Amino acid sequence: MDKTVLSFKNLKTGGEGVKIVGNSITVQDLTIEDAPGDGIKSQHTDGITFRRINVTWTNGDKSKNGTYAIYPVQCKNVLIDQCIASHSRDAGIYVGQSENIVVKNSLAFGNVAGIEIENCDHAEVFGNVARDNAGGILVFNLPGLPKSDGRKTRIYDNDIIDNNHKNFATPLSEDPNGNTVTMIPPGSGIVLLAAKEVEVFGNRILRNKTFGLAISNYQITGFPSEAPNWSPFTSDIYIHDNEYDHTKGFPDLSKDLGKLVSFYNAHGFAKTQDIIYDGFWDKTISQTIETNPMNICIQEKNIENLRFTRFYLMEGEENIQAFEDYQLFQNCKVPIATETKHLQ
Repeated sequence: MDKTVLSFKNLKTGGEGVKIVGNSITVQDLTIEDAPGDGIKSQHTDGITFRRINVTWTNGDKSKNGTYAIYPVQCKNVLIDQCIASHSRDAGIYVGQSENIVVKNSLAFGNVAGIEIENCDHAEVFGNVARDNAGGILVFNLPGLPKSDGRKTRIYDNDIIDNNHKNFATPLSEDPNGNTVTMIPPGSGIVLLAAKEVEVFGNRILRNKTFGLAISNYQITGFPSEAPNWSPFTSDIYIHDNEYDHTKGFPDLSKDLGKLVSFYNAHGFAKTQDIIYDGFWDKTISQTIETNPMNICIQEKNIENLRFTRFYLMEGEENIQAFEDYQLFQNCKVPIATETKHLQ
């Protein structure tokens, strides 16, 4: 990848550095630098492989950098292997509205979000390093997209470490085309937002200063949370056998979610949390969270020594509460199976 470099440094305007539409395509062994828009984008492609691709912006972390480095969207059968993505103002490796996805053995650093799976079905994310981003790995379902709720993502055997970078995305208040990622506080390891059927296991989630893993519902963004064929709730989540280290500094205060963690957690002021749950649930299923209506399953080893906080936010800012009641979420499992063996 260091011998073939496509540089777009002298372009002042434009879109993607490279755009691909077609079927059964492999791109490998090259570097893409300084695209005015996204680095490399593939759309409406069935069978796309990115292997040993390095996509970056050479001026460092700038809010005017491209949104995504590696960007397959509305694709099928996506393989991203041994790639490097850095300095994007949104996600380094972003897969959106796609199905049958493998992201493996790759490195994402210096981005706002390292790796993001958004509105996708059947994704495997493993063997990667996400470090020095604002957020390490994200699984989002956002409203109003051509493909609505995504399901069945497995995140395992990744190093999600030291993701304490400044969030340099353009705030939504300044850019109406900005992205939800602007809400991610520096120090976020894994964020599940309106996610469905996700299994997170065997990861090393270390030294992310705000929290290791967040189970979040879309209501926490404060944006409108109604859309056809889409639910704002995170459900059917299975978290087990991960390693945490909450010894890095203090929760970030530049974003509201970081302030919530710092001021209201169940373990004391300015304490980094290993797992947080914002505590929203669908009251059409149950009137009480004690029944675990969203099927949130946590089976971490030595969980009594972890910092777990469930927040209660459903009565507004004047009535925020925090609980350390992980026991509510221990008596269930949600093993996830994907249809990706042909890609691995």
